[in-house]
Amino acid sequence: MRIGIYYNVAREIAESFRACLQKSGAEVKILTRDEEICECDRMIVLGGDGTILHAAKRAATWGIPLVGVNYGRLGFLTEFEQDETDSLIELILDENCPCIERTMLEITLNGTTCLCLNELALLREISPERANRVESVAVRLNGSKAGDFVADGLIVATPTGSTAYSLSAGGSIATPDCGIFLLTPVCAFSLKSRPIICPDSSLLSFGISEGDFLMAYGDGVFLGKVGAEDRITVKKADRSARFLTRDIRGFFARLTKKIN
Repeated sequence: MRIGIYYNVAREIAESFRACLQKSGAEVKILTRDEEICECDRMIVLGGDGTILHAAKRAATWGIPLVGVNYGRLGFLTEFEQDETDSLIELILDENCPCIERTMLEITLNGTTCLCLNELALLREISPERANRVESVAVRLNGSKAGDFVADGLIVATPTGSTAYSLSAGGSIATPDCGIFLLTPVCAFSLKSRPIICPDSSLLSFGISEGDFLMAYGDGVFLGKVGAEDRITVKKADRSARFLTRDIRGFFARLTKKIN
């Protein structure tokens, strides 16, 4: 089994994990470039949730499962803490350990496509030149009107992303295996602008009022400025992110521990 170590910590920490794994007879490589991920059978990711997001989207290209060790703050996407090296090694070497398939979004903006694991956020532009006002976003689901959101913005979240920006904006929590997307308004102006749950088989598109603009972010990365003439759609990606886990039913136990 070829194990890759993807890290956003001091190199010495990655070297320490490699030494421990090699004692167990594993073939281990410390990854320095995204292109090397395809050479692995499994990955260990050392870092916070941002590092996990980056690594998971790259690993999904080749269907490579990963497991995270928390070197960030909350670590919602990590399976282990820093003092659980022995448990980590036992899991990564177990060829029969459970794996969670996490849905990803395929976002297309004016013909350019990207993948996101957490969410798409459409947020109003804030600048001295623009009035400080809420925006209206018309949402269409499979070509039919699903509603108008009057708010500071709109979040389309996967179940994985439900515990991130979507939750802080007042959205619901979904388990990773739910076949849904969550549409959550940010600071809704109207009580009619409530969260919507829709099946992940949906094709979502958005209409922006003439003269208005929204800023599009995928997993926190700026994708572009969206106006009335722009076309942006969201659907379930063909590939998914695969996460190794020691307890496939322990989602809420881990979530409660992280939040509290």
